[in-house]
Amino acid sequence: MTEADIWTILETVPDPEVPVLSILDLGIVRAVSIEANDSVQITITPTYSGCPAMDMISMGIRMKLLENGVKNIHIINQLSPAWTTDWMSDAGKQKLKAYGIAPPLDQHNNSELFGEEHKIQCPQCNSFNTELISQFGSTSCKALYRCLDCKEPFDYFKCHR
Repeated sequence: MTEADIWTILETVPDPEVPVLSILDLGIVRAVSIEANDSVQITITPTYSGCPAMDMISMGIRMKLLENGVKNIHIINQLSPAWTTDWMSDAGKQKLKAYGIAPPLDQHNNSELFGEEHKIQCPQCNSFNTELISQFGSTSCKALYRCLDCKEPFDYFKCHR
């Protein structure tokens, strides 16, 4: 088995909180290596240091690798540098929107540093006429918004810098 094979397998491991995304879409897999003793080492970074999904993600990685004949598996949780939404794939951001979750804004938009509120686009009707309901949505990495045009509530995957 090659490193490329391992990456292909990891593409099939879903995020337990947003199952439409793979862990590769999220950008949490930092490195894959095959050691001299045929052990596979996977380095992952949580979306935030207290992410409760990391145990499920590690288990998902182990299960997929075991299904594919990899038996000697080492998973390393690396906290630094901290994960950022810049590491999410463009495909992952598109999957979020199709799933009904507004994807994170461009990381290089610094308007919030100057007290300006971001206008988050509704993933249902594409309107920017939205309002923040709560800084925390269904999980800590999301905020809850409401569209003032279609009236639908939706999660926004918050930017992490």
